[in-house]
Amino acid sequence: MNLIERVKNILLQPKETWVVIESETTDTATLYTQYAMILAAIPAVCGFIGLSLIGFSAFGVSVRIPFVSGLVNMVVSYVLSLVGVFVLGLIINALAPTFGGQKNAIQALKVAVYASTAAMVGGVFSLLPALSMLGLLAALYSIYLLYTGLPVLMRSAPEKSVGYTVVVIIAAIVMGVIIGAISSVFMPRGAGMLGGADAPAITMNTPGGNVSINTAGLEAAGKKMEEAARQMEQAQKSQDPAAVAAAAGAAATAAAGALGGGQAIAAQSLKAALPEALAGLPRTAFEVQDGAALGLPTSQASAQYGSDDKQVRVEILDVGGLGQMAVMAMGLGQGEKEDQTSAEKTWQEGGRTLHQRYAKDGSHAEFKTVLKNGLVVSIEGDNMGIKELRGFISQVDLNGLEGLARKGKS
Repeated sequence: MNLIERVKNILLQPKETWVVIESETTDTATLYTQYAMILAAIPAVCGFIGLSLIGFSAFGVSVRIPFVSGLVNMVVSYVLSLVGVFVLGLIINALAPTFGGQKNAIQALKVAVYASTAAMVGGVFSLLPALSMLGLLAALYSIYLLYTGLPVLMRSAPEKSVGYTVVVIIAAIVMGVIIGAISSVFMPRGAGMLGGADAPAITMNTPGGNVSINTAGLEAAGKKMEEAARQMEQAQKSQDPAAVAAAAGAAATAAAGALGGGQAIAAQSLKAALPEALAGLPRTAFEVQDGAALGLPTSQASAQYGSDDKQVRVEILDVGGLGQMAVMAMGLGQGEKEDQTSAEKTWQEGGRTLHQRYAKDGSHAEFKTVLKNGLVVSIEGDNMGIKELRGFISQVDLNGLEGLARKGKS
């Protein structure tokens, strides 16, 4: 299957393309690794660039999501979108007999994956928040794709297609609200996607170079998701809320396992890179966190330095093997802009992606670097210029952080 051709055909010739899709033999892992995982990166990465790097203005006020919050939100929303597609497939399959159709788990997943094409591709409009309405219109086209695909793949009665589509959409909306609530839980406090050297990989070209997604182990992850699907079906039949929640958690963990390539580096190892003092400024506080968002390991270490009117905060964040998404996002967001009061720039240097932003009056400055292994190191300070701030980050052992290795999946 050619990805570009499939996207073009499902968008421009849906009725004919659904007939072709109906006869194709595939499995969960293939649908995800060769299609869903690639397209789902579009809204996640573009949303991060639009909200955290570009920002938007309203009523004369410029607003941007904090960088680290935007980064974690990008990764979590990526995982949740793939889990959402999987759960949508379960809903489509469970409802099929009600509308004169035949239950078939893989055909239902095909409908969920390919009908989501318009919404995922439309995520490119998130690059400019002012154009987000166009992304909504693209998502609405996914409803039409769903409407045309259900009778072909699920063999539902044509006269019941409207009702089938409406019920699925209502379920999807409810699921979207739940996913949004879950996503907010895993937003952080405070200010190689997959591992394996010899496995086949999916490669994405960015202005900063190629980003490879190693697909080793994805077949096993696909089988785990299929097992999670069976558990969810059994839980739904039993109508046991606890069993449904447990099965949904298993599906989420399986999807995250399909994406993540290893555990996050221990937070204590990140803390070790934070010096006791920065250019004479003593360390006044620190925070260390090890956690997991939907089976996706994360770790974070931060420290506050200060003396008199100068305050500096350093933060190191790891989102496991998915840190490579940060490399891809920042590579796509390269550029610079300047006005009368501030300036900022994103560029690549020595294999790392760098981002700086500062006020010209010296009141505030921020500097961030995404290391080759996906770790994100951020530093921001009050009452100092960007040159002084960059001098501070030179005292953080970036080479040592870049050399830290992640453990394999447990």
